[in-house]
Amino acid sequence: MIPRITAGFVFAHPARIIALGFGTGLVPVAPGTAGTLLAFPIFVLLDAWLDPLPLFGVIVGLFAIGVWACGRTGRDLGVADHSAMNWDEVVAMLLVLLVAPSGPVWWTFAFFAFRFFDVVKPPPIGDIDRTLKGGLGVMLDDILAAFYTLLLIALVKRVLG
Repeated sequence: MIPRITAGFVFAHPARIIALGFGTGLVPVAPGTAGTLLAFPIFVLLDAWLDPLPLFGVIVGLFAIGVWACGRTGRDLGVADHSAMNWDEVVAMLLVLLVAPSGPVWWTFAFFAFRFFDVVKPPPIGDIDRTLKGGLGVMLDDILAAFYTLLLIALVKRVLG
């Protein structure tokens, strides 16, 4: 039986708080989108304090924490990749924002491109999503969606000159 996800469930363990995006995973519609949006204020704060290389290190650390948090929360829920777990979207979008050009037009493009790749899951994203379970599987498919997003941004940027 899958436990009902309530604020009490989320805040009962630190792994759940992280995996469920500090409660943003509780939004009733599109919790992955809520997690993607959460990345923006987090990035703005981190970017104001850190140069790009240390910020990349923080993102790698947040990925590792996400592997643990999503693995633990998935076990607690009895569902390896429950839709309410959105820390994977947060971390992946942080990586996109670090590499993508700054500004509202590029960030908007990056947001929609990332959501597209995260939802559609073109190969090998869908394969990893189906076969690699646990926290690593939860986190890795979104990192691949971030990679596809960055490739698309690079292509568009090259075409536009």
